[in-house]
Amino acid sequence: MNRPKFSIGSWAFSFGPFESDPWSFEKFMKYAADAGYDGIEINGFHPHPHPDVYDTKEKCLELKKVIEDHGLGISGYAPDFREVPAPEVPMSDHLDAIEKALDFCYDMEIDTLRVDTISPPEEFDDDEYKMRFEKLATTWHQAADLCDLSGVNLVWEFEPGFWLNKPSEVLSIVEAVDHENFKVLFDTSHAYMCSVLGARQVGKKEILKGGVVEFAQMLKGHIGHFHLIDSDGTLHDEETSTHAPFGTGHIDFVEVVSAMKDEVENIPWWCFDFCFCPTTEEDAKKAIPFLEDVIKKIK
Repeated sequence: MNRPKFSIGSWAFSFGPFESDPWSFEKFMKYAADAGYDGIEINGFHPHPHPDVYDTKEKCLELKKVIEDHGLGISGYAPDFREVPAPEVPMSDHLDAIEKALDFCYDMEIDTLRVDTISPPEEFDDDEYKMRFEKLATTWHQAADLCDLSGVNLVWEFEPGFWLNKPSEVLSIVEAVDHENFKVLFDTSHAYMCSVLGARQVGKKEILKGGVVEFAQMLKGHIGHFHLIDSDGTLHDEETSTHAPFGTGHIDFVEVVSAMKDEVENIPWWCFDFCFCPTTEEDAKKAIPFLEDVIKKIK
């Protein structure tokens, strides 16, 4: 198994323990380069690059050059869609936000755009659930069309803190969107919490006997982006998955990556997701040799 390019998400230094004093994007880029990363994944939340700030081609090209001058590529873009949750707002509002993010991606030559359902997990009656589900599927199908026209892959990151967090629901919405340009962003920590513990699932918990591996097998053919981080089986602030440093949690990465080999070895970027982790500055330096050792064991 060949080593992919490794990136790190900039949100690790602006969310959670870093929220009161977020790192500048310049400081983050220098850190990523010094730690040996091939690239970065951009958090589109202020103060990191936001399309309202980088609103011209000239500004984007200047930013792109600075990133390249650090010797870094870009594995993807994760914009702020909190004001336009697709299941809740008019479709046009969500698609307008998608187009704004796509303008940024196009000018920056970024080929992967991340979305999520934004809405928290709630219990709905059958009619309300069906209405929201169909609205989400239709909106994301249209969004995938827009992304396709710009040469950008649209990927959805499921997680326990957002609506549709049962394994069967993840598969169902991907099949309902039914678009070649719409795939799942498979985060190992979220996958563990959703498939092993059924964290924040409404009603009867949906636990998979085969855990993360079985979940990945359910999504075979639908995985378009890969985030890696460990899980200690807890939630951060009782909301979403705790992203634990590699080797400190319950995930057997040799087992998981080996089982997912056919699905992920052709994904050019693997992004390390240290969101909400207070020890990121130290532990993200250890992530590259950890995963390189995993790959060697799989070989």
